[in-house]
Amino acid sequence: MEPIVNLEETIGKTVGKCKTPRNTLDVRYSTKANARAWRRLVDRPYVPRGVFRFKSHEEADAWLMKMMTRH
Repeated sequence: MEPIVNLEETIGKTVGKCKTPRNTLDVRYSTKANARAWRRLVDRPYVPRGVFRFKSHEEADAWLMKMMTRH
Protein backbone atom coordinates (compact mmCIF):
# COMPACT_ATOMS: atom_id res chain seq x y z
CA MET A 1 0.00 0.00 0.00
CA GLU A 2 1.41 3.41 -1.00
CA PRO A 3 1.33 6.28 1.50
CA ILE A 4 -1.12 9.08 0.69
CA VAL A 5 1.42 11.81 1.48
CA ASN A 6 4.90 11.75 -0.01
CA LEU A 7 7.13 12.46 2.99
CA GLU A 8 10.20 13.03 0.84
CA GLU A 9 8.60 15.78 -1.22
CA THR A 10 9.75 19.31 -0.40
CA ILE A 11 7.20 22.00 0.34
CA GLY A 12 6.84 24.22 -2.68
CA LYS A 13 4.93 27.15 -1.27
CA THR A 14 4.02 28.43 2.18
CA VAL A 15 0.92 30.59 2.39
CA GLY A 16 0.92 33.06 5.26
CA LYS A 17 3.25 33.31 8.20
CA CYS A 18 2.54 34.11 11.81
CA LYS A 19 5.18 36.39 13.29
CA THR A 20 5.90 35.50 16.89
CA PRO A 21 7.33 38.06 19.30
CA ARG A 22 11.03 37.80 20.01
CA ASN A 23 10.57 37.04 23.70
CA THR A 24 7.27 35.30 24.39
CA LEU A 25 7.71 35.68 28.16
CA ASP A 26 8.03 39.46 27.91
CA VAL A 27 5.13 41.28 29.59
CA ARG A 28 4.82 43.78 26.71
CA TYR A 29 3.52 41.05 24.41
CA SER A 30 1.20 39.35 26.90
CA THR A 31 -2.47 40.26 26.68
CA LYS A 32 -3.14 38.52 30.00
CA ALA A 33 -0.58 40.69 31.72
CA ASN A 34 -2.11 43.79 30.14
CA ALA A 35 -5.55 42.74 31.34
CA ARG A 36 -4.25 42.18 34.87
CA ALA A 37 -2.52 45.57 34.88
CA TRP A 38 -5.69 47.35 33.76
CA ARG A 39 -7.66 45.44 36.43
CA ARG A 40 -5.28 46.72 39.10
CA LEU A 41 -5.57 50.31 37.84
CA VAL A 42 -9.34 50.31 37.41
CA ASP A 43 -11.12 48.95 40.46
CA ARG A 44 -14.42 48.18 38.69
CA PRO A 45 -15.41 46.90 35.27
CA TYR A 46 -16.05 49.42 32.51
CA VAL A 47 -19.73 48.56 32.06
CA PRO A 48 -22.16 46.76 34.33
CA ARG A 49 -22.91 43.17 33.43
CA GLY A 50 -26.30 42.10 32.25
CA VAL A 51 -28.70 42.60 29.38
CA PHE A 52 -29.69 46.16 28.57
CA ARG A 53 -32.28 47.22 26.02
CA PHE A 54 -32.18 50.54 24.20
CA LYS A 55 -34.49 52.18 21.70
CA SER A 56 -31.66 53.26 19.38
CA HIS A 57 -27.95 52.79 18.78
CA GLU A 58 -27.36 56.41 19.74
CA GLU A 59 -28.96 55.82 23.15
CA ALA A 60 -26.85 52.69 23.66
CA ASP A 61 -23.66 54.53 22.65
CA ALA A 62 -24.45 57.41 25.01
CA TRP A 63 -25.05 54.98 27.89
CA LEU A 64 -21.85 53.08 27.13
CA MET A 65 -19.80 56.29 27.07
CA LYS A 66 -21.38 57.37 30.36
CA MET A 67 -20.52 54.04 31.99
CA MET A 68 -16.95 54.07 30.70
CA THR A 69 -16.21 57.62 31.83
CA ARG A 70 -17.90 57.57 35.24
CA HIS A 71 -15.86 58.10 38.38
